[in-house]
Amino acid sequence: MSIEPSLVLSVLVGLFHAAVSVAIRGSAGGRLPALVAAAILGAWAGDAIFGRLGIGIVTLGDYNLVGASVVAWLGIAIVSVIAVLGPNPERRT
Repeated sequence: MSIEPSLVLSVLVGLFHAAVSVAIRGSAGGRLPALVAAAILGAWAGDAIFGRLGIGIVTLGDYNLVGASVVAWLGIAIVSVIAVLGPNPERRT
């Protein structure tokens, strides 16, 4: 069984960007698993999309680092927006 290098690099890039996001915000607020999953899937999708479009600004071999980073942050932003707009059990009176 072999693992595709883009999956391994996407996990590393996604974990790094999720950690930076938590460091910037100060805490994940109970949504760390969702942030990590969104960042990893975003990095994987970003590599595939930018590779398909032929946009290769900064690459590690065939891996599009900029595309992976941009879409990883997009995934983190979507999770954060959904968490803010979703129901909060602490606000119930």
